[in-house]
Amino acid sequence: MTDKYSEGYATDPSALLEQVFQQVAESSMVGLPFYRPQLPVKACAFQLFEGQWFGALLTPWMLQLMLLPGPGQRWACRRTDERLALTFPQGDMAFRPGEIAPDLYYLSCSLMSPIDPALSAEQALTLAQNSVRLALSLPVRNASGINAGRRALLRGTLSGNKD
Repeated sequence: MTDKYSEGYATDPSALLEQVFQQVAESSMVGLPFYRPQLPVKACAFQLFEGQWFGALLTPWMLQLMLLPGPGQRWACRRTDERLALTFPQGDMAFRPGEIAPDLYYLSCSLMSPIDPALSAEQALTLAQNSVRLALSLPVRNASGINAGRRALLRGTLSGNKD
């Protein structure tokens, strides 16, 4: 643990995330082989979840879920090598602390890094928004009460077999 704290955001931090990650894109990512210039830097579907800001961040090199302190929150900053298992309606996900600017501390869960080169900007944005929606959705169970699993849900089959 550290003596450093991150204060919560009273309003949606999407614009700040986009600004800071756009600067990173322009200063150190452009030109790298995994950089996809057709993709924007976009904070997607940020909303308050249990008092914290939760959403997805799409960049030309990655897609990740992000959690930032919400209004009135104060987080102790953790080391970047720590991992936290956080429980969401769809299950546990592993997050790691990050700090991209002295005043921008967050937890992130990588979904795709590097980003798939076959994705168009529209597809990547839809994927980012749907990832947030899926993380916050209630688990789907078939009539027998067996958890159908995320892949079954996405395929439209509710067989009861987990995959």
